[in-house]
Amino acid sequence: MKILFWGTSEFAIPSLRALKAEGHYIVGVVTRPDRPAGRGRQVRSSAMKIEASESSIRILEPEFPDSEDFVEEIRDLSPDISVVVAYGRILKRKVLEAPTEGSINLHASLLPRLRGAAPINWSIARGDRVSGVTVIRMVEKMDAGPIIFQIEEPIEPDETATNLGIRLSEIGAVALVKTLTLMEMGAIEERKQDESAVTYAPKLDRATARIDWSLPSTAIADIIRGMDALPGAWSELSGSPLKLFRPKIESEMIPEVSPGVVVAADPAMGLLVATGEGVIRIGEVQPPGKHRMDAGAWILGRGTSTGQRFE
Repeated sequence: MKILFWGTSEFAIPSLRALKAEGHYIVGVVTRPDRPAGRGRQVRSSAMKIEASESSIRILEPEFPDSEDFVEEIRDLSPDISVVVAYGRILKRKVLEAPTEGSINLHASLLPRLRGAAPINWSIARGDRVSGVTVIRMVEKMDAGPIIFQIEEPIEPDETATNLGIRLSEIGAVALVKTLTLMEMGAIEERKQDESAVTYAPKLDRATARIDWSLPSTAIADIIRGMDALPGAWSELSGSPLKLFRPKIESEMIPEVSPGVVVAADPAMGLLVATGEGVIRIGEVQPPGKHRMDAGAWILGRGTSTGQRFE
């Protein structure tokens, strides 16, 4: 098939590669325009733009993808279908219907659960034990189109959002290849989503990632892993924010102090913090302006001491 591929983040790269390897012709890649990023606010290209450039695929970077001029550009490319993977913007009906066969989207959850921008993060942060990918027929409403194909994938006990995202990107590529094969055979069966089962996965921000130490250790561990690596779960210690990673629940320990208080802090024992229910061990930390580091090394550098409190 002649495919117009839409994507921005690294999550979309395995899908593009798989479709090419399957023999589909990529008429172009639509990605978000270059944007300033990072502390230096230097202009950076998207991961998808770099991938498409290295593959000598035509790159389109519309500032306004819903404009009449860009819709006409789509028609000039004559794609059979648009395939959208982590593009990062809701598209209007006229854009979705411009290709002959319309548009499909790969979403990193088992829809109708976790519609929205951050399904991988929220699946872990909310304690889900099963995730997966869904291919849908696109409509104007966010992630609400009919389901064409799904693959379930278990979430491992200590899995982070980063690791799950890598795995789902590969599984998603398989799902797209199978979906397009079924479409070419005229064998797809679309089913409406159950609106009564809809949940949402809103965009992450700094406030979302702040740890509430009154929660049980299990919930805090899920949040830390769900926010790893970005935006990074954090808490304030002595007036300074500190990102926390690699949690481990200390099931044998019963805290005798308030939630958020450091129970132990030495290079050998590591960083142990009381929660609303139990104690949690933090394996890695990231102070402001520094890289992630082992919690023991941070403690050795006088990062904290027993009795201090996270806020």
